[in-house]
Amino acid sequence: MHKDCEKIVIGAEEIAARVQEAAAWLDGRFCGSVPVAVCNLKGSVMFFTDLVRAMKTDVELDFMAVSSYGNETVAAGRPKIKKHLFSSVQGRDVILAEDIVDTGRTLVTLRNFFAERGAKSLTVVTLLDKPSRRKVNVSADFTCFVVEDAFLVGYGLDYAERYRNLPYIAALRRDVYES
Repeated sequence: MHKDCEKIVIGAEEIAARVQEAAAWLDGRFCGSVPVAVCNLKGSVMFFTDLVRAMKTDVELDFMAVSSYGNETVAAGRPKIKKHLFSSVQGRDVILAEDIVDTGRTLVTLRNFFAERGAKSLTVVTLLDKPSRRKVNVSADFTCFVVEDAFLVGYGLDYAERYRNLPYIAALRRDVYES
């Protein structure tokens, strides 16, 4: 375990098994179609790549960046879309891979974004759900793990752009982000 972490919350093997389940669920939902799978950079990148590689369904890939944290430990209000999609989603089924549904504000922003662009459907798959922090009534269509209210890093999740490369999800020690 990394020295800045308090404890491992979800191990690499648990993550891999649940990602396989999410991919199988998506395969069942999108059998016979070619959806656009969208990664919300940067936090979702590890989850996204493992998820789409585990899918048997053909998918097109696209990327966008939405941020509400910056280098802080709490969401800073209304999320900002920092990078738009490369392609059109007009009339398309969209799979959105999210790292975490926390306050829910980012997910609401993204649901509105895809609706405004005429997506046929939006299916949200999230690695983590932290319902104790929810500010708006929203949820993902598939959740891999419901987690406690701790500051989590690893498997794409960061603090000030660090710890994304950890193969597990861990609770960051409070003294690391409060100093």
